[in-house]
Amino acid sequence: MSRLADRVGVSRQTVYNEVGAKPELAQALVLWELGHFLEAVNAGFDERPAGGGAAASSGGGSDRDELVAAAEIACRNVFERAESNELMRAILLADHGADTELLPLLTTRADSLADAAVTVVEGRVAAYDHGLDDTRLHGLIDVLVRLVLSYVMRPQGSPAQMAELIAWTVARVLR
Repeated sequence: MSRLADRVGVSRQTVYNEVGAKPELAQALVLWELGHFLEAVNAGFDERPAGGGAAASSGGGSDRDELVAAAEIACRNVFERAESNELMRAILLADHGADTELLPLLTTRADSLADAAVTVVEGRVAAYDHGLDDTRLHGLIDVLVRLVLSYVMRPQGSPAQMAELIAWTVARVLR
């Protein structure tokens, strides 16, 4: 907290007054980053909107195809952001012998992150003709968000490979 105060040019007490103790600062940073990750998700859905994609409008695809493509782009965006994100690297590297104080924010205390992601994705997916009832759709999105978080925590290939596997899963469920 002292280093932060020095870096921004305020007193240590000002930092504590504004953000609280270190756990509150860490939570605020993670939530701030979550906003950027959710922007990456939205950008993926913006690239392949419901009823407006190139394949759908030319008769070569469906809303389900557009949804699968949007999910793949959104996931790839998230994985690419996670791969280059300094805060994520600091948290994840802590798992390998460094201070692990921040790790629970992405693991055991990640409910607020997952809930926010589910809400955003549900809002975006609602525009697509996906053919799933609300219960199944919520279940699918919950599983996918958990899978994305798992891949962010422990990547299993390139961002493109991981995103393609998730898109494959979405396509199979939508059949």
